Amino acid sequence: MTRIALTVACLLVPAAAGAQQAPPPHDSLRGAVRTVDPRARTVAVTTGVGMALRVVQLRVPAELRVTAGSAALPLTALQPGDIVRVSFGWRPAGLVAYTIERIGRMSDGAGHSP
Repeated sequence: MTRIALTVACLLVPAAAGAQQAPPPHDSLRGAVRTVDPRARTVAVTTGVGMALRVVQLRVPAELRVTAGSAALPLTALQPGDIVRVSFGWRPAGLVAYTIERIGRMSDGAGHSP
């Protein structure tokens, strides 16, 4: 009887350990910030998909740390036109951002000569 119990335990423990280590499913994108709503804690990002553009609306949890390089930024520091890299996932309430990193800023090209 103890041999059966030991065999069952050996089979169940690795399966349980594997289930705990699975990362949450996520996706990522790079794009330009379209809108930021600090009160609703949402960000809309315009990104390219093939030959089309897509606007992705993301919820931003209060504990999420927006970064620029290694520096932390408040959500209000994001402005339309900022280029961001975002990882996010699906939740029952919609898309939720896991990380937001500002990697640049779009320029309109004014004042630049070729």
